[in-house]
Amino acid sequence: MDTGLFKTVRQSQTTITELMIPSYANFGGKIHGGTLLSLMDKVAYVCASKHAGTYCVTASIDTVDFLHPIEVGELVSLTASINYVGNSSMIVGIKVISENVKTQKFVHTNTSYFTMVAKDDNNNLVKVPALILESTDDIRRFIEAMMRRKLKHTYKQEIQKVKGDIDIERALKVLENERCRVAV
Repeated sequence: MDTGLFKTVRQSQTTITELMIPSYANFGGKIHGGTLLSLMDKVAYVCASKHAGTYCVTASIDTVDFLHPIEVGELVSLTASINYVGNSSMIVGIKVISENVKTQKFVHTNTSYFTMVAKDDNNNLVKVPALILESTDDIRRFIEAMMRRKLKHTYKQEIQKVKGDIDIERALKVLENERCRVAV
């Protein structure tokens, strides 16, 4: 067991709320996904930096699920929590909730997982505090993040197999019922 510094999930949990203005809208009149990604990156940075006590960078975004569109005029609250810590990396879970202030309706619009890495002033990796898990939700999120990391590693290995030499006869068989036409 690590005998270094520990922090609770609550100590770095961060919520940012922003009004969705017309300049954030896409051609369909809904809030642009890129705007939401930028806000998610911001809240992930704040959460990770609070936990690490130093500068952090985004290493990867594992998933971004767009569950419901967001309208201009709604308030969007992004809540970020440290779900998992490695040596210098942290997985930050982000939940996005939109609020229609007129109807008082709240909608869970997005979920995402950002892997953030702690750095020092010389751009070297920094060891982050271990995590104190205070609730069953904290435990569940930590284990889910462990599983997500393991699945990501397995996925990368499987993709590398596909990138290798391809058996064209087998590939053509696999593509027979797909919506594509081979023109080689």
